[in-house]
Order: sequence, then C-alpha cells, then structure tokens
Amino acid sequence: MTNGAVRIDGDSLLLPGGVRVRFVRTLRLPEKGTHALPPGLGHFPLRRVEDYAATVPQEWLARGGVMLPVYLREAMWLSFAGTVEPGALQVGVGKVCAVSGKPWNSRLSRGPQNYLTLPRQPWLDGINSGTGTVRQFVAVPLGMGATVEGQVTGEEKWGGLQLQSWPLADGPLEAWREEQRRAAERRATMPQTGGGYGMPAPGAAAAPAMMSAGGGGWGSAPAPRPPGAAMGLGVGGSMRQEVYKDDRPASDWASEPSGRVFVHLVTPPEWRRITGEEPPRSPVDRAAYTRAGLPWFDYYDADGEDLPPTDTLGGVRPVGEWLGEDHTPWQQPSPHQVKPLGDAPGKPVADGDW
Repeated sequence: MTNGAVRIDGDSLLLPGGVRVRFVRTLRLPEKGTHALPPGLGHFPLRRVEDYAATVPQEWLARGGVMLPVYLREAMWLSFAGTVEPGALQVGVGKVCAVSGKPWNSRLSRGPQNYLTLPRQPWLDGINSGTGTVRQFVAVPLGMGATVEGQVTGEEKWGGLQLQSWPLADGPLEAWREEQRRAAERRATMPQTGGGYGMPAPGAAAAPAMMSAGGGGWGSAPAPRPPGAAMGLGVGGSMRQEVYKDDRPASDWASEPSGRVFVHLVTPPEWRRITGEEPPRSPVDRAAYTRAGLPWFDYYDADGEDLPPTDTLGGVRPVGEWLGEDHTPWQQPSPHQVKPLGDAPGKPVADGDW
C-alpha cells in the first residue's frame, strides 16, 4: 500500500506527483471496423466511497477509492490533461493491466511494459489490443463473463478500474525541472501570441476533497456484492490510437509508487440509492452527433513509438457477443469532420538542389 494522498479535484482525480485523471463520457463505436477518436461529451461525476459508508457494499469500504455512475454499454475514455510532471501510470481493468494484459502487478515492468508514460500519453480510450489501435472501454455488469477481467482470468471478482502512479526518481526529476526552467526562460524572451489552447480545464479551480489512497483490501477475497451494484469494463469498437513505449531508462522511475486508487463503476439505479443524486443523462446518440457535423479526432505523435499488442488483449472479444448486436444507428463521419491533433501526419517534404 502507498502512503500518498489522492484527491478529488472538481471532476478529476489528482494522484500524488501531479498525475491528473478525468473519466470522460463519449460515443460508443460500432464493434466492426476501425474508427477515428470519438469526442468527449462531459465528465463522469466522482464521489468518495467513504462518504457513503452506510449505503455502499461493505467490500467497497475495504477497498476505498471513488465511484462513478455508468450506463450499461456506455463508453468512456481517460484523459490525462493537466498532468504537471512526468509520471508512470498503471491502469487496471478488473485488476488486468490495460497495457500488457497481465494480472495487476504493483511494480513497473518493461517485459512487457505495464504502464503509460505521462504527459506523452494524452489519453487512453481502451485496451492495447492492436498495432496502433485500442478497443474502446465499454461498461458491462459483472457475472456475464463479458469484461476484460472475465475473459482474461476466467473470474469476475473486482470490476471497476485501478490506477497507480509513479513519479520520477529525485535525480531525473530535478534534471527535468531544470530543463523546464530553462525552456521557460527562453519562452519569456520570445514574442507572445494569443490563443485559446491550454486554458484551465473545467473544475481545475474546485476545492480538492481528500481521500486516502490505496483502500485497504485490494489483496483479499471480496465479500458477496449486492446484485447489480458493480460494473466492469469490456471492449467495444476499435480506434486508431497508439500506446507509447517508454523511452526513459527504467532507473529514471522511483522505486516506490506515490499513490493508488480503486475506481468503482456503479449502475444508475445504484447511484441513486447510494448517493441520493441523479446520474447524468443517458449517452448521446452517435448518429445524431455525426449528422450535426460535429468533430471526431485523430492524434499523431511523430516521435512516439507504439507498444506492440499482447496476445492476451488482442484476443479479448467485444461485449456484443454477450449482449447482442449493436443496433444503434451509425453514420460514418465525413473526412472534414475528423480533426488532426498533435503532430501533423502529413506527407514528407521533398528536398531539391540548392
């Protein structure tokens, strides 16, 4: 267990070391084909489990952490915008690593890599299941076998998501800070131009609520949970997104994690029962979104190296095989609706005689 404090900061989780995570509602992709990145449609609300000790399942109190409401077959992605210093972030789905497909391990590993490197990785939309692609996170109830956890381990004991952050070791962190200081001095001597990119994210000024990191019971067998109380993550459609290989020496990272948190996924009826609050409205219809001409996205990082997928995650099947065909209408976005982000993936510039 780590000793770092995790905070709810508005609509974000703020992990020790400055790692910021938001859980973003989005459009669910069709399970066939490979698609552009879907848009963010607002953030899921977060509540501390310990604040609802009288109404949450008993085993949730043992695990601690936070909870958020999610609809059946609703899709989400994780945003890391606002992370202030380099960090390694482990992401588990039902205690299966979303990057490597291996069982949750409290240590960083390179064989295969079991973590994301921030802030290089701006977001994560799903499990690392293909070369240059991920399969979308989609919420499903425990007990059907449709979750990543159920397909990989043969059991569904945990559900939810698990996050653990690692800072740089003292020496590399000081070197990085000095590099940033010098870069800031150089920018100060350059002409300033206006622009809207980099404005503070919604909720960033909200007063943080303290919570203890690590829960207490991740390693013990869970007590029986009430029917319908817990959800896990399966997978949906495929999209173009790279999971970047760490280009730092392994020795750059601290020897111990700085903080961890268990994220419980709750059905809307359970959210009402536990918190007394109304959950967000059901997800937006994706065909109506596309017909309205609203944007989809494509992200490209010329310097980033994609991690190869593992056989374990590459073989995870979409939730439609359990829940039936996805009959939600689908309209392919036109090319002008797909907006490039990050480096421009344009054609190489030709050289000549000079």
